[in-house]
Amino acid sequence: MDRYTCLFSKGCPMQGATGYHSLYLSFRWPGSALYLIATVSLLIATALPSSAQQPGRSTLEGEWHYLGGDAYHQRYSPLDQIDAGNFEDLEVAWTWLGTNFDPTTPRGKPIFVDGVVYTVVGNRRTVAAIDGGTGETLWTFREPQTVRWERSTRRGHGKGVAYGEVDGRGVIFVSTPAFFLHALDAKTGRHLTNWGEAVPLDGFPDTGVIDLLADVLDGWGRWEDFVADGGTYDPYRGAPAALGHITSSSPPIVVNGVIVVGNSAESGNEQLRMENIPGDILGYDARTGEHLWKFHVIPRPGEFGHETWENDAWSYTGDVSSWAPMSADPDLGLVYIGTNPPTNDFWGGFRPGDGLFGNSVIALDVETGERVWHFQMVRHDIWDYDTSVPPLLIDVTVNGEDVPAVVANGKHGITFAFNRATGEPLWPIEYRPVPASPVPGERASPVQPFPTLPEPVGFIGFPEEEVIDYTPELRQEALEILEAFDWGREPYTPLIHEGNDFGLRATINCPSGSPNTGAEPSADPETGLVYISMTRNCRCPQILPGVELDDPDDPIFVGTNTTPEYITGETTLDWVAGVGNVGCAGPQGLPLWRPPYSRIVAVDMNTGEHAWWVPNGDTPERIRNHPALRGVDLSNTGAGSLAPTLVTRTLLFHTGAPYLYALDKRTGERLGRVELPSIGSYGLMTYLHEGRQYIVVQVNSADLPNSLVALRLP
Repeated sequence: MDRYTCLFSKGCPMQGATGYHSLYLSFRWPGSALYLIATVSLLIATALPSSAQQPGRSTLEGEWHYLGGDAYHQRYSPLDQIDAGNFEDLEVAWTWLGTNFDPTTPRGKPIFVDGVVYTVVGNRRTVAAIDGGTGETLWTFREPQTVRWERSTRRGHGKGVAYGEVDGRGVIFVSTPAFFLHALDAKTGRHLTNWGEAVPLDGFPDTGVIDLLADVLDGWGRWEDFVADGGTYDPYRGAPAALGHITSSSPPIVVNGVIVVGNSAESGNEQLRMENIPGDILGYDARTGEHLWKFHVIPRPGEFGHETWENDAWSYTGDVSSWAPMSADPDLGLVYIGTNPPTNDFWGGFRPGDGLFGNSVIALDVETGERVWHFQMVRHDIWDYDTSVPPLLIDVTVNGEDVPAVVANGKHGITFAFNRATGEPLWPIEYRPVPASPVPGERASPVQPFPTLPEPVGFIGFPEEEVIDYTPELRQEALEILEAFDWGREPYTPLIHEGNDFGLRATINCPSGSPNTGAEPSADPETGLVYISMTRNCRCPQILPGVELDDPDDPIFVGTNTTPEYITGETTLDWVAGVGNVGCAGPQGLPLWRPPYSRIVAVDMNTGEHAWWVPNGDTPERIRNHPALRGVDLSNTGAGSLAPTLVTRTLLFHTGAPYLYALDKRTGERLGRVELPSIGSYGLMTYLHEGRQYIVVQVNSADLPNSLVALRLP
């Protein structure tokens, strides 16, 4: 293993052997729907570190304080009121409508604290506090409008809020599309006093807010040059588009009194120019808002990994953002961050080298912001294989040894697992040769890391045995279609460019976003199983000359950052990907590949083996009723979409189309389904309120856009 892959610069010992467990006792009177819930805290000696218990205290008490339930982001709750015997009795308790807010991508994931559900809604990322028993809106907060908000390419990507306590007072923290951080009293929605700094803009409070952009730009070379040339900081408009673009898509995380803030850039396949702002990670004092530290995701001269950026690419390349949520181990004092590729997802000829810390999982000391260890899961990414789901923490037993683990997943369907204290892999990782790129100026990494365990959750590359085979005729049609493509018979097949020597249209790149945001893995700490939702979707990008797309008067991309005033950077890239300009359709509109089109895979992190997998949801109507498939035994192809999951002491839940499903979490057997008022998407969580367990599902349709539906037993 080379020095840029995993550095054990600081070891953290096991933190003790005793922790608190809460035990829920559920009693039901015969013939009655009335439950009595008792919570008993037991002091239990265990071989696992105390960190196994502490981050889960909020869920052990029936709360849901983080996007993933607890700091480990396991999406697990020990609640057991809803079980296999009564699951299909669930009924709607309340519905909270998003119709009064502007349109948005439905990505909000609620939390639950002390009787209140908190979420974000709309492109303005309005914060809403909702009564957990009735669905009544208690308060809302919306940031004043700025050009920075209008320019943000992640306006509809707000995933939620963070919760922390300051001097015993509950506080809601939200990072906005304009890249401000607000601290709001959890009970009233009012900004904290004597916190942060005053922002000199109309409508902004005098206290309780931080301008994150100012702290990111401070000390950055290209910004310093801009100021030296007479430029000034404009808090209303933000950084000049020529320098780059930075925004927010996920909330911060609060760990041991420190707020850790990530960020996002515009989608990497919309980036037409090479310059951008680096997505540095920021740390703040939760009590005062004081800026504590900044971690440079693109190492500067003298910093570890700087030499992985050749030809001075570090000085102008940006992104490497952390657009997925983060996780943390409070006992170890570590926060875990997954990162994006550097600027431009599909061509890196202008940024030669492996490019740390792109496509990495990074463990930072939460007090200092110093890197404790890291692992780069994709070197010199030119496939858009970022880590779009948060690292997941779970305690496991590997070869008889208790290990505090962290599990990291990339869009390529490969799962990596490490000792979260030291960064040591749980199973060996091999570096295997991968193909070179034929695109002029590109220098792909000659090797990529492949863990020996676990196996990928789906096919990577596009092996011939995976071509559609419902009938011989459909398979032949598919093979004829594939003759026009480089169809990726091996992992990391490089993209091809327009005018290539092969006479091919494009590369079929598999997988594409599996797993991905919206369906983050969940974990069962009782069994060590991690549940990963995946799809078999592929993309067909064609690499085109940058000048064909970078026309300020006629931008081709539909992203919000492509109006002439806001095209990021200055220097047009030699090659960019026209992602949507080549179809990936198979014979007669069917997929080119065999089913299942989507599935949930249970990985036993004690052994690294797949315990089971099942198709998620049901065969789509367009497949089930396709005329070319009459008389074909389809079984269940899976819905073809990612499935948000949630695991409790009793069941594994997931959404699919207009249903909530319940599975046996040890076997994957489907135990029932409940129809929802609309299509379930993204947010899925559970909590205990006044003795009753609720499950909250985010739904999205024309009738119920970006709304929340809460279910409970009669």
